[in-house]
Amino acid sequence: MQTQVKKWFKDKEYGFLENGSGPDIMVRKSELIKCSYLKVRSMVEFECHIDKQGLIAKKVKLMPKKRNEQNHQPGSKNYPFGVMT
Repeated sequence: MQTQVKKWFKDKEYGFLENGSGPDIMVRKSELIKCSYLKVRSMVEFECHIDKQGLIAKKVKLMPKKRNEQNHQPGSKNYPFGVMT
């Protein structure tokens, strides 16, 4: 599955992933592959499992950013390199 990171609590080493209109999916630091924390709005790929606590993400990997989204700030416009505004 793929989705965005909704919340990440660095000091508690866990967070939650978006799940549309369903319950959030919990993710623990121990399930992260090749990273030590997640940033809010980052895209991740993972396996979703059911636990006694609810939905749990396992084998969580960061998705590479798309080229046009790498330096895009929310609310800003994209201009080609070298164009003055």
